[in-house]
Amino acid sequence: MNLVFLGPPGAGKGTIATLAKDRLGILHISTGDLFREAINTGTPLGIKVKAILASGELVPDSVTIDMVNERLEKKDTAKGFILDGFPRTIAQADALNEMKTIDHVINFELDRDTIVLRLSGRRMCKSTGRIYHVMYNPPKVEGIDDETGETLIQRPDDKEEAIVNRLAVYERQTAPLIQYYREKGLLRDIDAAGAPDRVLEAMLKVL
Repeated sequence: MNLVFLGPPGAGKGTIATLAKDRLGILHISTGDLFREAINTGTPLGIKVKAILASGELVPDSVTIDMVNERLEKKDTAKGFILDGFPRTIAQADALNEMKTIDHVINFELDRDTIVLRLSGRRMCKSTGRIYHVMYNPPKVEGIDDETGETLIQRPDDKEEAIVNRLAVYERQTAPLIQYYREKGLLRDIDAAGAPDRVLEAMLKVL
């Protein structure tokens, strides 16, 4: 089963994908994680996109398409995958059509106030990428990673000014994908306001 996850920043796409991949026995492919790995290892691509991601803007389509295509060509995608963070534009969706057949597109719906609350409270361990939240999933010791003891950081794109920009970018460039996939009969709307396990069960029921 090949799935695409759509929804605004903070809708929980990554969290649900992490849960769903085990239930469905398929891969979770996050373009955000792929880019962060490139940034952390200092590849030419990582250096190029670091400033773009920090400002909340989108990486150019051509770069993202090439990266995703390379990943989808690997043998471990044969049983299926969840694409989280791709496509984000109509051009990317058209390119994906040439790469793979998509079975369902899950559209996670969430209001703006909840989005800002979720994102601005996120904290991350830089070395492992583990995500916490100051309200919903705090570490055992405030500001410290449970496993490594490192000081947690707030990603630049989780600061409020970047969140506002990210939402504007989403509404302008990514929201048209909802209509794109609805017209193809692939879109499945899911309320993302609940706890992750409840959102997961709602999604599995729809599938």
